[in-house]
Amino acid sequence: MNPSLPPLRPARLRPLDVLRLSLSGLRAKPMRAVLSAAGISIGIAAMVAVMGISTSSRAELQATLDTLGTNLLRVEAGESLTGERTALPPEVTGMVRRVPPVTDASSVAGIDAKVYRSELIPKEETNALEVMAVQPDLLGTLGVRTAQGAWLNRATGRYPAVVLGSAAARRLGVIRPEPGLQILVGGKQFTVVGVLEPAVLAPELNSAVLVGFEAARRTLEFDGRPTALYVRAEEHAVGDVRAVLARTVNPEQPDAVRVDRPSDALAAKLAADEAFTGLLLGIGAVALLVGGIGVANTMVIAVLERRGEIGLRRALGATRGQVRNQFFTESLVLSGLGGCGGALLGLVITVGYAGHRGWPVALPATAVAGAALGTLVIGAVAGLYPAVRAAKVSPTTALATA
Repeated sequence: MNPSLPPLRPARLRPLDVLRLSLSGLRAKPMRAVLSAAGISIGIAAMVAVMGISTSSRAELQATLDTLGTNLLRVEAGESLTGERTALPPEVTGMVRRVPPVTDASSVAGIDAKVYRSELIPKEETNALEVMAVQPDLLGTLGVRTAQGAWLNRATGRYPAVVLGSAAARRLGVIRPEPGLQILVGGKQFTVVGVLEPAVLAPELNSAVLVGFEAARRTLEFDGRPTALYVRAEEHAVGDVRAVLARTVNPEQPDAVRVDRPSDALAAKLAADEAFTGLLLGIGAVALLVGGIGVANTMVIAVLERRGEIGLRRALGATRGQVRNQFFTESLVLSGLGGCGGALLGLVITVGYAGHRGWPVALPATAVAGAALGTLVIGAVAGLYPAVRAAKVSPTTALATA
């Protein structure tokens, strides 16, 4: 070495140079890079798909249980201590709606009136039909839909119009509402405007003839006092709402009010939630462990099999730090590509399977993002160890063992 010349120093690599060098290493052997990324993708896709299918199945079960009225309560006027029949106050619906956890409330009132298809029907053939005064928001509270025609609104609820329950329509021989189709309610002509689908949560509506509160006041001598109230509350507060309903609707005689207990489906739903939460945690832990082992295995093999290349770079003057940074960056790029591809593939599998079974897609976005981010972390840990170990090996040893 000429003492007059400055000592040789290895070139410094900026982060962008390290990234370019790492990408060139991947482009040099694209098939190996593709296979390594594919191995990572399969592990992550399996993890995301298992989580997605499990959460979608859970969402489907919860939706099914919701149709059973897990948060529905029914309030009914009972009897006083002296045995007299009590009634709910006319403003009971507004009183209950002011309870914060209550989301929907609607009242009905039984009316003493007979229903006939026409004046030619004998008086004794009542078909065991009941007349009820209802409010326009009853269907929304109960989750019932009309099978034919329309539901009562604020306009039709003021005039002699009726909606028939499914059984009531069958007994009266009404298939669908038609212009001019009328029945006798309490001796008055009412126009049929709709027919309900079977009401699962309120079967008493199936054999009822439903009229608006205002129309009932005008034509059927209805006093405006409801006989029953349907209440929906936030699911976590159903028990609390049930505890205060009786005193809310009748502060003077809470014992004269009957409140149906929540549906048994609520207990089933809570039990299913608890079981699914435990199942998802278990599946997620196992899937994460299996996916992590797969990623680590792929990265360790991908780096170790390039010891010959490491030795060659060291022989050409690359420092240990440069070799370590290059392979560490390659690990991050490879695991990033594999993680994003696997998360996308898992999402596609989840959507396809849930669509095939008719389930809602309920894969949390955090699970997809967490899978991709977790792959980067695992890839960094898995790539750092062999990169550091290979960087410590001398060039001659690396070339000899390649």
